[in-house]
Amino acid sequence: MKRFALAAVVAFAPLAVFAEGVAHKVAIHVDQNDPQVMNMALNNAANVASYYESQGDTVTIEMVTYGPGLNMLIADKSPVAQRISAMSLEMDNISFSACANTMAGMKKKTGHDVVLLSEATVVPSGVVRLIELQEDGFAYVRP
Repeated sequence: MKRFALAAVVAFAPLAVFAEGVAHKVAIHVDQNDPQVMNMALNNAANVASYYESQGDTVTIEMVTYGPGLNMLIADKSPVAQRISAMSLEMDNISFSACANTMAGMKKKTGHDVVLLSEATVVPSGVVRLIELQEDGFAYVRP
């Protein structure tokens, strides 16, 4: 009987690997200064995270902003700042990237530094960051 039990454990061991779930990666692109687009991007992130969690999977989400979309992450301009703050506290799998090229252009135009939300991380180039993420296997979503 012990041999049968051992054989059963060995035979079904590969199934345990599948029970752990799959790791997914998603890059969400925001390049418009439009609260509806920003909220749609945040909705996409929340819905993707909820879906994969319900499936027993994990997901890493990176929201990449540049051009007019950088306003999403500017401290005194973001129409979704409160929502970003709440999502960052609730979801440890989401990050927000801000384009340094866009920031430099805004600084040149306005004459002062661009102050970002604390949740934002500066990347050298938003477009290049999207390319890097896709090369690393991230799915690409543009709301």
